[in-house]
Amino acid sequence: MSSDKGWDAQGYQSRHSYVFEHGEELVDLLDPKPGERILDCGCGAGQLTAKIAAAGAQVAGMDLSPDMIAKARANFPEIEFKIGDATAFEVDEPVDAVFSNAVLHWVKDAAAAIRCVHRALKTGGRFVMEMGGNGNMKRLLAAVAEVAGEFAITSPQPHGHAGALESPWFFPSVSEYAGLLEREGLEVRFARLFDRPTKVAGENGLDDWLVMFGGKLFAGISETRQREIRERVAEKLRAAMYRDGNWVLDYRRLRVVAVKTS
Repeated sequence: MSSDKGWDAQGYQSRHSYVFEHGEELVDLLDPKPGERILDCGCGAGQLTAKIAAAGAQVAGMDLSPDMIAKARANFPEIEFKIGDATAFEVDEPVDAVFSNAVLHWVKDAAAAIRCVHRALKTGGRFVMEMGGNGNMKRLLAAVAEVAGEFAITSPQPHGHAGALESPWFFPSVSEYAGLLEREGLEVRFARLFDRPTKVAGENGLDDWLVMFGGKLFAGISETRQREIRERVAEKLRAAMYRDGNWVLDYRRLRVVAVKTS
């Protein structure tokens, strides 16, 4: 799930499968039970939604991207999928759990998303999520900012920036996100910030990543200049992040379990 509707769902599924493959461990933490009603918030192409369903839960998948929802429906026609915004969704009946993997770092209005989660949950229901955490892609974004400066891209943005380029992401610390959850009536039971070096396969792995996930970072820049920036970023990072024919990105993840107490 991205911050807008412009996803290449097929490319996401075929070249960036590590996103949902890493999320399988989060499904284990969710521990879905037969008969539980669960919402997968930001379901993408539906792979983790299907894993939750396989445990016997009554699961529905939601994503902002129509292309992702179309792909999910094609992949798993027996599961309910719907288009929805993480900051403005409702459910027909309260659910036992809301699950979210690799989504909420796209949602800058985190408080609005958490309010929706709180409304969706039964009292005692759980919120199990993982997102990019504080320091995620620090080296990569520093290289992008440095190259942007070399290309004299200097239009400053408000906060949340990567150098002169506005970042489309929200990468909170444990304390920052826990505070948001607690203010909305969700009690944090588990929270962990950890490094997860993430391999993106092949010589073009970094370029593929920047095309798939970094589009908003380069908003308003010509395609030719974007390509030049990506090539220069790869040159800067190759010695540190290219290993044995693959790129390894400096991911950091924030994983949280919280429970609705009121």
